[in-house]
Amino acid sequence: MAKKKEALPPNLDPAPHEEERRFEASLRPRNFDEYVGQKSIVAKLRVYVAAARKRNDALDHCLFSGPPGLGKTSLAYIIAKELGVGMHITSGPAIENKGVLAGFLTGLSSGDVLFIDEIHRLNAVVEEYLYPAMEDRCIDIPLDAGPHGRTVRIDVPPFTLIGATTRTGLLTSPLRERFQIQERLDFYAPPELETIVHRSAKILQIPIDDDGCKEIGRRARGTPRIANRLLRRLRDFAEIEGDGRITLAIADSSLQRLEIDARGLDPMDRRILETIIDKYGGGPVGVETIAASIGEERDTIEDVYEPFLMQQGFLQRTPRGRMATARAFEYFGRKAPKGQQSLL
Repeated sequence: MAKKKEALPPNLDPAPHEEERRFEASLRPRNFDEYVGQKSIVAKLRVYVAAARKRNDALDHCLFSGPPGLGKTSLAYIIAKELGVGMHITSGPAIENKGVLAGFLTGLSSGDVLFIDEIHRLNAVVEEYLYPAMEDRCIDIPLDAGPHGRTVRIDVPPFTLIGATTRTGLLTSPLRERFQIQERLDFYAPPELETIVHRSAKILQIPIDDDGCKEIGRRARGTPRIANRLLRRLRDFAEIEGDGRITLAIADSSLQRLEIDARGLDPMDRRILETIIDKYGGGPVGVETIAASIGEERDTIEDVYEPFLMQQGFLQRTPRGRMATARAFEYFGRKAPKGQQSLL
């Protein structure tokens, strides 16, 4: 009997839900000055945007990669606003055929930004149809069906394609090479997340102590989206079980009840590590085997859990599979086998 897939813990799932998209819109930074973190990337984008405006030309196509929830969409919004152009949003799975893509491209005004989230999920036919629009600013519209059908070439106004992906390795080389600007966003440091929580709490008018902000920032998995989500959940605990203010004590007790430990690990993180350690001797073990053992999708493990566990030094990818590091064994109070003792 197939094992039922378990849902991600709602507090730690970096994928935005519909209600959360509206919530994020109210907290989204409006310009580069308000954007916290990714300093090197922001500094370069400031120059690229300023140069494009000076030339009165469209910004070069951009590709932003990295784990979900780190601000790729926010950067696209900021770029459009700083350029003073329109923003058109879609996703790879939503562009089902060439006609859908043609509709987006022909609806652009000069200089507009077309943002495609999950761009690695474009199908091959649509992807190839996108190439001439990116390079030559034109598309061919078929007039007749069949191999000898006639087509008419339509010019596309100068535009900027911004692609976002959590899986750079799934992008084809021809598509990846057509992005002149490529940047990878990394996890945020706790002080940066603390700043984000301060700003969000001010916008939402949530009373919070400095220590409460610090605790959320420390346990938010290096991800702004998760930090903002935890802020909302802790507000509930503070209003019902406290005086409405998020203090260190409220933050710590509430996060414990949400099963988020001091390192930011949640039950699924611990389950992945314990599976590798207990069932497979610390590894190496294939990700498909891990997925089957814990009843989770491979993509979710690779996109959501592995990047953070690797960044924290608990997990290592090897050509033979995933391995728990000595730090992971130490976390569970166990002695690492000789093969893992050097994997810190």
